[in-house]
Amino acid sequence: MEITIRRATSDDAEAISAVWEVVCAERVYTAINRAFTPRQEREYIATLSDREGIFVAEVKGQVVGFQSLDLWAKYTDSFDHVGVMGTIILPKWRREGVGRRLAEHTLDFARANGYEKMVIYVRGGNARGRAFYRSLGFAPKGVLAQQVKIDGQYEDEVFMELFL
Repeated sequence: MEITIRRATSDDAEAISAVWEVVCAERVYTAINRAFTPRQEREYIATLSDREGIFVAEVKGQVVGFQSLDLWAKYTDSFDHVGVMGTIILPKWRREGVGRRLAEHTLDFARANGYEKMVIYVRGGNARGRAFYRSLGFAPKGVLAQQVKIDGQYEDEVFMELFL
């Protein structure tokens, strides 16, 4: 199976939104409880600096997942060395190497753009997600209690970091 990774453009907004729809409906793997609309995705992509991006994974021309890279904070340059990642993959494509390929691409991009550290938040109940990030070298740094509230249910988030 050939997986193509590339930087998303505004033309990918519909496909990214469709992935959000599926994963948000699962209510398990992301703290985002409502999918972003194509319009919201286009607006978000337009706000990203040259050092940020959404990277899509395609199989046979279909977007099957994506990974975002954002600056930790934009209000001061003292955090310019820190990035925040997020990973969203369609259920059918999990455990098929898509996440690893996305991470390799995103981390290479981060290194090439002056990042020294990456941060990720993973829902406490997402043991496979935490294991995946540990396999990439991320270390858990703490738990944010009751950080997520979806459908009236609280869940912790695990804060993890990776020094590049």
